Amino acid sequence: MLFNIVMQVVTDNNLAQTVSGGGAKEMSLLELFLKGGVILIPIILISIIAIYIMFDRFFEIRRRGRINEAMIHNFKENLRNSKLDAAIAEVQGRYESMSKILYHAANQVGRPIKEIESSIELASQVEINKMNKGLHYLGLIAGIAPMLGFVGTIIGVIKIFYNISLTDNISIGVISGGLYEKMIASGTGLTVGIIAFTGYHIINGKISKFMNRVELESLEFFNIIQNKK
Repeated sequence: MLFNIVMQVVTDNNLAQTVSGGGAKEMSLLELFLKGGVILIPIILISIIAIYIMFDRFFEIRRRGRINEAMIHNFKENLRNSKLDAAIAEVQGRYESMSKILYHAANQVGRPIKEIESSIELASQVEINKMNKGLHYLGLIAGIAPMLGFVGTIIGVIKIFYNISLTDNISIGVISGGLYEKMIASGTGLTVGIIAFTGYHIINGKISKFMNRVELESLEFFNIIQNKK
């Protein structure tokens, strides 16, 4: 019984391919993509936003998070030699976040350690917030894009079964012909989600790396000013 059913499905499928084979044509990737439906519009829009955020944050973090080793070395040497004004001048007026944090720290020299520590933490948080600006949208897109794709596929499947209920046609050609088009939405949404997810964590990794360096330099800064007392 089961063998007969399987053979019937295979026969029907082969017959459908034979009938439609002469008129079949290859579609370009663009043509295939456009068959994904209206749900592709918001997916494309959020993909553009995701790409913009990734490039914007990448170059901004690259600028702000740049570490000028010579500047840091000169800053610490001036502190060790009790040249506070020279140390402040070394980091003053620079764009890099590290120089702004060190500048803020140097201006607090002479105050209680607790106050200096709180001041450095506040300055560091301000710089991190500048790096993080808009990054949460990238994490949001990473979660939304796949769901939009699944919504498009589900809507497509509903339409397929609705059409089947109207025509009473349950052939493999009718089902697969509509289903592959709707799966494009899922594939596109997953792709956008993966790109956004990857970009989000790469950028967060760069920020974490910068924060580790800030903690190291803060520790050395406190060691220097403690030894000068």
